[in-house]
Amino acid sequence: MDFEYSDNVKRLLERLQQFMHEQVYPAEETFHQQLQQDRWGEPPVLAELKIKAREAGLWNLFMPDPRFGAGLTNLEYAPLAEEMGKVLFSSEIFNCSAPDTGNMEVLAQYGSPQQQEQWLQPLLTGEIRSAFAMTEPKVASSDATNIETSIVRDGDDYIINGHKFYISGLMNERCKILIVMGKTDPDNPNRHQQQSQILVPTETAGVNIVRPMTVFGYDDAPEGHAEVIFDNVRVPAANLIVGEGRGFEIAQGRLGPGRIHHCMRLIGQAQRALEAMAKRAEQRVVFGRPMSKQGSVREDIAKSACEIEQARLLTLKAADQMDRYGNKAARDLIAMIKIVAPQMACNVIDRAMQIHGAAGLSQDFHLAQHYAYARTIRLADGPDQVHMMQLGRNLAARYGAEKDA
Repeated sequence: MDFEYSDNVKRLLERLQQFMHEQVYPAEETFHQQLQQDRWGEPPVLAELKIKAREAGLWNLFMPDPRFGAGLTNLEYAPLAEEMGKVLFSSEIFNCSAPDTGNMEVLAQYGSPQQQEQWLQPLLTGEIRSAFAMTEPKVASSDATNIETSIVRDGDDYIINGHKFYISGLMNERCKILIVMGKTDPDNPNRHQQQSQILVPTETAGVNIVRPMTVFGYDDAPEGHAEVIFDNVRVPAANLIVGEGRGFEIAQGRLGPGRIHHCMRLIGQAQRALEAMAKRAEQRVVFGRPMSKQGSVREDIAKSACEIEQARLLTLKAADQMDRYGNKAARDLIAMIKIVAPQMACNVIDRAMQIHGAAGLSQDFHLAQHYAYARTIRLADGPDQVHMMQLGRNLAARYGAEKDA
């Protein structure tokens, strides 16, 4: 593969980096201050930055379909997502934040013209936000065939009943639509054809938010993660996406890009942590000399740089294979980077916190919240163990089938 970015990507990356340094980094403190006044609304500074980003042509960069966005490949998007990942809220500034990105891709690929007009278009313009409801508290949702939420046809409607939690984005006041995964055919002998996905406006009667869930004590405002109960929620049959029994297929199509996007952003977070630890080591004096003179500190910096570059290269290779051969053909590489990148980011950020001392655990630096995010991604879109189980199965079958030389 060619590691040289195209001229178009170079121009976009230069503009994005300039925007980050001139607009986003200076706004971090203001963003957090405004959040204290309104946890689930949109901070005014965020709204202002979105307008500027759209005017700068830095909008919907994730969308590969040129009808709806920038038309970039996964490989082209990788350095841009990495740059955005350096600030947790910055992806939203460019309308490139999860779970909206995955939901937009689902609607672009599978949505009916009516569904695209009603929900995709306002998501593309940033008028609303969305959420994806799959995980349930009472079953092991790492196996999506376990989910118990029911979607039952009743005339021209479907009735939904179920209990979900850690539904990212649902606490946000601007979240107006949910994609809900549940079972329309629980008795189907094919466990992967029992599920369907359906659009549920958040203001529908019976959509009851129980509480915001925290992650290591963070509420992750203004998106948040909701526990929600669907109590006889009735929506039109036209809200079903594609058709009954297609939910698992849609989920797998959605998760490929989503998984690698998380990894791209994590590399950006780890890179920022590396730069922060190097700066701290040069400026902080311990035992009469800068920390950077200590052998163990130098080793931490060196190991971190190596691990980041390894993950970056694996991410680029996975993205390249997705572009060339499709998500299914690249599934092993996607699994590899989903295993590697979150653990790498946890390790690097942990070292950065250690070098920062007690301050590294505080609200004065971005490190603690970034660590919480990185640790979360070891579970999001499938736990490490599931990816290792499936990857190991695939590799054993592949190499085990080869005849001895």
